[in-house]
Amino acid sequence: MRLALGAFLLVAMEGFAAEPALRFSIADSWAMPVVQIERGQPTQGILHDMMASLATQVGSPAEFHVLARARVQTAMDHKEIDIRCYAAQSWLPNQAGNYIWSIPLFIQRDLLVSRERAPVIPRELPTQHIGTVLSYTYPSLQPLFDSRQLIRDDARNQEQVLKKLWAGRYRYAVSNQWTLDWFNQTLPPGQQLYGVAVLQEQAVGCIIRNDPALPIQRVLRTLLRMKMSGEIDDIIGLYTGRRPTESLPQSYETP
Repeated sequence: MRLALGAFLLVAMEGFAAEPALRFSIADSWAMPVVQIERGQPTQGILHDMMASLATQVGSPAEFHVLARARVQTAMDHKEIDIRCYAAQSWLPNQAGNYIWSIPLFIQRDLLVSRERAPVIPRELPTQHIGTVLSYTYPSLQPLFDSRQLIRDDARNQEQVLKKLWAGRYRYAVSNQWTLDWFNQTLPPGQQLYGVAVLQEQAVGCIIRNDPALPIQRVLRTLLRMKMSGEIDDIIGLYTGRRPTESLPQSYETP
């Protein structure tokens, strides 16, 4: 019996090993809770856990490629990676038939964040620097950047932006809701940061190269199942302390 079981496991392992790896992109500007990068590889975080689970359920090894954000799409175009997650169709126009989109998996909510609780209207702010991430675009604030009413103060990633805000380098910064929730979990209640205006809400998902060598339909079906079962929302809640279906604090509402 043990010999039969051992032979079955060996065949199963060989079958898994024969499956080509799913190559995922990881932007090096991401920070927790999106992903933690150590020694050039992701080790934990919402996207790491989701991608690892996806690959396991599809039956392929996961291979992570950490790249500069500006290089991610080029790597896909050159067939160096297979799947890019946390992307929106509005960010990647004119993709033609080279790529296939998953269903929306997340809502990225960009907030104007402050150390003070009072809501604000961005266009009414006086001229000042605000914290932003290098190479990130903020469509709702771009007219204010163009007029120099608001001046970008770029940091390498979202966590650095919030650390500089908390240290008093500027009065306001832009952060996505996940990172703000994660950052606030490290602070005592009286020192937490507040979302004082919602700048943009964007549905994001995964984009897959349209390559017959890839298990595209298995990937799409698995992502749908992970979303519908609540697995993805549970992963988000694990890191942020709040599942996406839970209501936002009042201070996050647009004034």
